[in-house]
Amino acid sequence: MTNIRAKLICLLGSVVVILAATSFSWAQQRDPIIEKIAKAYGLDSYDKIEAIRYTWNIDIPGLFKATHKWEWEPKTGKISFESTDKEGKPVKVSYDSSQLNSQPDQVKNEVEPAFVNDNYWLIFPFHAYWDKSATITNEGTKKLPIGAGSATLVSVKYPAEAGGYTPGDTWDLYVGKDNRVVQFVYHRGGDKKPKLVTATWTGYKKAGPLVVSTEHRGNADGKPLRLWISDVAVKVTGSDAWMEAK
Repeated sequence: MTNIRAKLICLLGSVVVILAATSFSWAQQRDPIIEKIAKAYGLDSYDKIEAIRYTWNIDIPGLFKATHKWEWEPKTGKISFESTDKEGKPVKVSYDSSQLNSQPDQVKNEVEPAFVNDNYWLIFPFHAYWDKSATITNEGTKKLPIGAGSATLVSVKYPAEAGGYTPGDTWDLYVGKDNRVVQFVYHRGGDKKPKLVTATWTGYKKAGPLVVSTEHRGNADGKPLRLWISDVAVKVTGSDAWMEAK
């Protein structure tokens, strides 16, 4: 089995426990802009998606490179994973994420965390909308962290006490007038590295109802970063054909 933890950049979005909240406290903590952002990525038609496949790639020159191929059925929880081990040998794993406790340790401790990490890069706007314990604030127009220009800063902060892989994370989304993310800054809540990641969100493509940013360039703790998502496709309700991202 591949030693995924040795390769993984581990920008793990917090898989948090959904906390009970009154409608008042939710309104205080969650700016309505997050729904507009999620809708810009296809939220209204998300329930039509039966399967998603994609390849998550990362290259930090002089440090490491990695490629993870995924096929995921959101409604059933079935996940298929392909990568290579440290010797370059192919690795294939399929499992049911709804039955994670019955899976081997490497699935629970390596493959599933890798899936969460990569999936947050794929559809973070949905996760921000779904994760009701996250505090979401609209900070107004701010200068972009990379290059010239400005955008609306929407801060998504996970509580330190909520559990998950990396509680206390903050994702600062810089959002354009079309409600799509153009750049982001990730602040890790824990002690693992990288602690600070700044990257662009470009290369937008659409696969069926799903909109995906496929190209991210920037830095991770000061090291050059390129992270890209390739071979994106979806299957929708009523069809067995894959719809490729264009």
